[in-house]
Amino acid sequence: MPESRPVDPYPPLAWSGWGDPTQVPLLPDAVRELLAQGLGVRAPATGAASLEAVTLPEPRLAGSVRQALESVIGPEHVLADHESRVRHTRGKSTPDLLRIRAGEASDAPDLVLVPGSHEEVIELLALCSSHRVAVVPFGGGTSVVGGLAPEADGFSGLAAIDLRRMNALLSVDGVSRLAELEPGLRGPEAEALLGEHGYTIGHFPQSFEYATVGGFAAARSSGQASAGYGRFDELVLGLRLATPVGTLALGRAPRSAAGPDLRQLVLGSEGAFGVITGLTVAVRPTPAERVYEGWRLGSFKEGMAVLRALVQDGPRPTVLRLSDEAETGLNLARPSEVGGPAAGGVLAIVGYEGTAQDVATRRSAGTEVLSGAGGQLEQGAGEHWARERYRGPYLRDALLAAGALVETLETVTFWSSVPRLYEAVSGALRESLSARGTPPVVLCHVSHVYPAGASLYFTVACAQTDDPVAQWRAAKASASDAILDAGGSITHHHGVGTDHREWYGREIGELGVGLLQAVKARLDPAGIMNPGVLVSPSD
Repeated sequence: MPESRPVDPYPPLAWSGWGDPTQVPLLPDAVRELLAQGLGVRAPATGAASLEAVTLPEPRLAGSVRQALESVIGPEHVLADHESRVRHTRGKSTPDLLRIRAGEASDAPDLVLVPGSHEEVIELLALCSSHRVAVVPFGGGTSVVGGLAPEADGFSGLAAIDLRRMNALLSVDGVSRLAELEPGLRGPEAEALLGEHGYTIGHFPQSFEYATVGGFAAARSSGQASAGYGRFDELVLGLRLATPVGTLALGRAPRSAAGPDLRQLVLGSEGAFGVITGLTVAVRPTPAERVYEGWRLGSFKEGMAVLRALVQDGPRPTVLRLSDEAETGLNLARPSEVGGPAAGGVLAIVGYEGTAQDVATRRSAGTEVLSGAGGQLEQGAGEHWARERYRGPYLRDALLAAGALVETLETVTFWSSVPRLYEAVSGALRESLSARGTPPVVLCHVSHVYPAGASLYFTVACAQTDDPVAQWRAAKASASDAILDAGGSITHHHGVGTDHREWYGREIGELGVGLLQAVKARLDPAGIMNPGVLVSPSD
């Protein structure tokens, strides 16, 4: 088949917020009053800086280096204008947004390079390596862990390699049910192109609308339908990595005993080893039917037991999530046939996708398990979740502008350790933020499930102090310590970046860090690839 590309490329994210700025909700007066009375939130004294007012550092790269880069991809694809540099500064964590809204972009790239092929990426990396130009691969720009904030001090400059021109569906193998994709395809674009052939990847993280398939692979992304389709790293069967010393092409077969699986070394490497320039992923027929239900269960503990039964013993739904009591109260703060928030309990979202017969069979068996555990259908809750599931980051934008501090973090552990991890992280967040005079609301849900364990996803809201970046970093450090102390992993699907690097090092130990540094030294001898992300430079 000939390669195909999106007819209308997806628009970029807002430079100082998430997604389409027209979608940021207006907070009703009642909500603002609740924030003021309940959390002590006060409107900021000054508004966000304008794009033009953002302060950028002077470019450091010599003109001869720029000319050499232009000779590879053409001058029109080497960008140094103010807006391009701002848009490629950092990612979309709350600290990232607070800093950019304050007009601070001290770590902006000097240049934005927009290659059109694997061969061009290889040439760019060789040039950057020879001139000691640090490189940050840039897909959708949705990192929330400092994955787009390399430590470029000591280098001659910093260049972002934006992969938006590499956005083709190259082939579909209907016999093997595989698709070959370029990394710059955003989630909706990939789904639309595959949908023309009757297939889906089934990967729908909250960043789906703006993140790219290359970013999914680089960060080991996990989608909201992971119970049915699997994590993205489970779907990648082949990939190509451009490095400063050449090409690494991996994936001859679904599985192999030919040594350690090097695909898994690249997946989750977050641009520290090279630039992912091609992916072969497993696809499935587009489901004929999708059904999402909300079930109210007695407590978070009881709900987790039900989720564990479904994922261990079946029937396994495609989507399976569970909010704790606090998050449920906010999710259901509207009239309902079960009695609204006053009825108490917790909310599980259970979804089924597939053929009509498959959905009917699993739904019937799932209903038996849920109702047998005392669950009650919450009318409209499943449909409401499906309709609003990508809206959370927009609400964060509105709350930040109102003076609230809102951020998320996630972790994962085995089922037997989930209760202890839940209490430890919740307690650490409350203690740290309360000590600064900003007692928080802490919400949590089980976001992904496995036969052996589950991921916990926390949302935190409180009033901002005069230095909200330091305020959050202290709380996040306390929570990260609690995660490791309670036996959890520092991240399930957000990645390591720079924010988690210290705790990731403690998690895998000195020998594990040394192994990663050795791999980086072989693939990236000059250390230009996303320096400081994933691991510290080796001594």
